[in-house]
Amino acid sequence: MGLRCRGSCDGKVALITGAGTGIGAATARRMADEGAAVAVVGLPADRTEAVAHEIRKRGGRAIGVVADVSDPSAVSAAVAATIEEFGRLDIAVPNAGIQLHDRDVNLHELADEVWDRTHAVNYRGVYLTCKYALRQFVSQGTGGVIVIVASVTGLNGRSANPSYMSGKSGLIGLGRYIAVHYAKHGVRCNTICPGALERTPNHDLHPDPEGRRAATTRRIPLGRLATPEDIAPWITFLATDEASYATGANFVVDGGLTVA
Repeated sequence: MGLRCRGSCDGKVALITGAGTGIGAATARRMADEGAAVAVVGLPADRTEAVAHEIRKRGGRAIGVVADVSDPSAVSAAVAATIEEFGRLDIAVPNAGIQLHDRDVNLHELADEVWDRTHAVNYRGVYLTCKYALRQFVSQGTGGVIVIVASVTGLNGRSANPSYMSGKSGLIGLGRYIAVHYAKHGVRCNTICPGALERTPNHDLHPDPEGRRAATTRRIPLGRLATPEDIAPWITFLATDEASYATGANFVVDGGLTVA
């Protein structure tokens, strides 16, 4: 069953990016099940709307919002659409990310456009989501919560993807900045570092997905890769009032990978 919020998402409004698949979709479903109204934000349009439709079919409240998180006007419009539909914003989960496995290679061989595209989504996209969520939180005057989805790849130098790794590392610092400087506005911000997932972002681009699965699984003390449903309860819990004294922290949920 995982961590249960006992309805403490009731009356909350959440905006989740990258919510058409993976961790974002699982978190959208989980928060909706716990009573939140959810803006399912991301690309492509069909997956984003499919998750929102599924939540509504299950009796929840959700809208699908198509947005490229690297575009400030799109992110601003996504927040505005959320406010128009639900009247407020309480929770933001900047989760959207890409991983260009086959092209995010040795730094001295790396194409500049791969670095730029990865950071446009994984770092700039999170910055923009935080920026416009914070603007709404401060305007409302009632505080808010941000849970940034980083990665265990940002905790060490093992990753073969320097663009992905460096962006995820930077998110931890961004979360700490927000926690310190926006506490006076009643805002909490934490980061979460999921471990290795069964399906990575852009899984189809990995040059050897089965080899990765086998090698990584051998390193995980719990003996398996993570699913999005392993991570969603932690994000949801951190967004609730039950976690009201947690801010500026980084939570690792990785089956023991980083300590083995």
